[in-house]
Amino acid sequence: MEAAQFLELVQQGWMTNYPLAFGSVLTLTIFFERMWCFQGLAAASRALTREVIDALVQRDVPRAREICEASDQPLAAVFLEAMGWRNVPLEDLERVLATARQETAFSLRRGLWLIGTIGSLAPYVGLFGTVVGIIRAFRDMAEHGAGGFEVVASGISEALIATAAGLAVAIVALLIFNFLQTRVGAISAIYARSCERFVQALLYVEVAEDGEEEVAGELVPA
Repeated sequence: MEAAQFLELVQQGWMTNYPLAFGSVLTLTIFFERMWCFQGLAAASRALTREVIDALVQRDVPRAREICEASDQPLAAVFLEAMGWRNVPLEDLERVLATARQETAFSLRRGLWLIGTIGSLAPYVGLFGTVVGIIRAFRDMAEHGAGGFEVVASGISEALIATAAGLAVAIVALLIFNFLQTRVGAISAIYARSCERFVQALLYVEVAEDGEEEVAGELVPA
């Protein structure tokens, strides 16, 4: 099949081929945008956690706060919110961290639902194009009053192109969707571990401060 004939068949099946082409472009756009967003995010989050925990271990809470305020990492906002809650029960602090962490992880999934929707709908769009192509083939047969491959070739070719395009877009979209979901899950796991270590360091600071207050109280003359 020559390129001109192929383009003509794609043009004939515009009802399915154009939406599939738009869906594939949208999928790739979201993929590259998310990959740009994820680039270096895991390493930067680990580095931020180390710096903040080192400051907390040294009981330098203002320094830990400055590190978070100067950072552009999403995890820094989670740490800042947790540091605003001092002298609260451990369960409440963990709930605050869990809520902030879930909101941050949710922002990582931006656009993924659209890729999943494209991957799910693309085969049905291709199937619709297949049905339209077969209908066109039977219509051509009815108009010519005779059968034969030459009469139905155009419609069948259009149907097969729609089927192949729908499957190709669906396969690529689902592969990208699963890959991005895995990346989001890995980054979310890093956030969870970082928050656990942060809570331990923050509790260490509070316990140390309480111990100093008790010692100071014992040294005060009655």
